[in-house]
Amino acid sequence: MAKATIEVIEALRQTAQNLQNKAPYQWGHMGSCNCGNLAQVVTNLDKAAIHQEAMRRHGDWNEQLFDYCPQSGLAFDHIIDTMLDFGFTRTDLAHLEKLSDDAVLANLPQGKQYLARNKSEDVVKYLNSWADLLENQFISGMVIDKSLFESIAILV
Repeated sequence: MAKATIEVIEALRQTAQNLQNKAPYQWGHMGSCNCGNLAQVVTNLDKAAIHQEAMRRHGDWNEQLFDYCPQSGLAFDHIIDTMLDFGFTRTDLAHLEKLSDDAVLANLPQGKQYLARNKSEDVVKYLNSWADLLENQFISGMVIDKSLFESIAILV
């Protein structure tokens, strides 16, 4: 699962918001599909640039994630590198493309349900559920320094 960091959570929420605000969405387009929209947020590349680099090699996101090689020198592998360095895993991205991670689906407000991988409204649900899940992990991992509260009590 992706790293539970503020940056990852914000990238997921920003991608969901972009889609809610009618960002271009086309499941069969490498730059404006599920992963493509997240890649736009993480890499600051536009959909055309992502798609152009993806077309230099065969396959959709899942196939390219499988064939990924960090030493290939291919620009699309660099896009994947950026997303992995940001805190996502190849498995996360494969699940995002299919909306298939059981933990994310179980975390949906209505509980586990089927989401259509090519419906932007379902992608938004998935992204927000994933962000909520990571946010809960982030919060539960926080350690509160008691001396901070003692300092505040002294000031009050």
